[in-house]
Amino acid sequence: MQPDASSGRMAAVRAHPLAELLQCPPGTGDLLNGAAVCFDVDAGETVFRQSEDCRGLYLLVSGQFLRRTERLETRLTLGFARSGDLVELAAVLGDGRHTYTLSAQIDGSVLLLPIGALNQAFASYPPLRMKLLEELAREVSRGYDASCQDRMPNARRRSTGVPAP
Repeated sequence: MQPDASSGRMAAVRAHPLAELLQCPPGTGDLLNGAAVCFDVDAGETVFRQSEDCRGLYLLVSGQFLRRTERLETRLTLGFARSGDLVELAAVLGDGRHTYTLSAQIDGSVLLLPIGALNQAFASYPPLRMKLLEELAREVSRGYDASCQDRMPNARRRSTGVPAP
């Protein structure tokens, strides 16, 4: 039996540790550390809402959060985010608007790297933006792979003539 080609691809798209992503020269690191704000979030509280101005990059320190979006008048659940997840790369690197709503499912805490400090860090150390763009690409790849995995059992049933549930 041959090794699954997708396992090699998944290794390439695994999330990188935050320390690796934010590895910058000391001055840039000091800027980000000095600007970081940690805050607690109660269960049921919304951290940010879709389409609002993005305040920065969020690192989920503790808790469990739910990501929801509204597209074409349809509400979609995008899934859970947990401790250690870096969220809203797309908003920070894109047009500055939140792409989904993030709500706490249980009490937790969040570290915010404010957008102003991030923009200063990007100006003083341009490779940081590229590292975060690469992480966004990995995030998109992980989401795509997960959506393909969700559809695979149905595709296999159909190919064998067994109707999908």
